[in-house]
Amino acid sequence: MNLKAFPTKGNLILAKNSLELARQGYELMDKKRNILIRELMNLIDQAKEIQSEIDKTFSTAYKALQKANIEMGINEVNSFADAVPIEDSIRIKTRSIMGTEIPLVEYDELHGSPVYAFYNTTESLDAAKSNFEKVKILTLKLSIIENSAYRLAHNIKKTQKRANALQNITIPEYEILVKNISDFLEEKEREEFTRLKVIKRMNEKDS
Repeated sequence: MNLKAFPTKGNLILAKNSLELARQGYELMDKKRNILIRELMNLIDQAKEIQSEIDKTFSTAYKALQKANIEMGINEVNSFADAVPIEDSIRIKTRSIMGTEIPLVEYDELHGSPVYAFYNTTESLDAAKSNFEKVKILTLKLSIIENSAYRLAHNIKKTQKRANALQNITIPEYEILVKNISDFLEEKEREEFTRLKVIKRMNEKDS
């Protein structure tokens, strides 16, 4: 609505409707922001837990790899490492949280026996392979969470700007407009009432 609209009853109704819509918009933006913040806090907590698990698992995997290198020799371990297939099962999809597209990474978790024979390997190699695979899965999960957290933070910032604009600019402007039109119409009604009283007195004198 034009904020310089002529002060009429019709424009007063329009101004009040615009003010109500602006207030509803602010409430929606505020709720959206709070929901996104809760989601972000939850993701941050998850990221901390997964990062801690990655650190522990990687440490265990590296110790097992060092032991396998000593027991079997680095060249032998490298030959077995070359037999591990390249990861090509990762698929990226998305889901929406309050309009924010959150990435979902799907992958095939490997189960069962290693890709090499047991008779010429050691338990430490099996442990290293198992733990490094776990690190891979955890890293994928962490990447999803961190990417989601970044997108949520970006959307929270946009939502906050819109909420601030409604609260500090749009709503006050419409409140002033409603007040100005109401004051003008009330003053006009008082003037009309006074004019009618004067006319009535004049008519009474003439009668």
